[in-house]
Amino acid sequence: MTMFELKHCECDFVHISDIAPILGCNPQSIRTASQSEEGRKALGFAVTRIGARTLIPRLAFIKYVEGADCCE
Repeated sequence: MTMFELKHCECDFVHISDIAPILGCNPQSIRTASQSEEGRKALGFAVTRIGARTLIPRLAFIKYVEGADCCE
């Protein structure tokens, strides 16, 4: 998924495999980091864990990538 596609998608959450190319990293690295509180803080953007699944709030991620503080 590209930033253009991400911005124009109507979904509330996106999958790790959607954002990994935007960040230029391996999806498994994000999955691993999201498994602990420290890892989630280190990511710098919001993640939602539902059991073993990790979902990313789309609008918060866009704000993170564009440089806004998503935690305000």
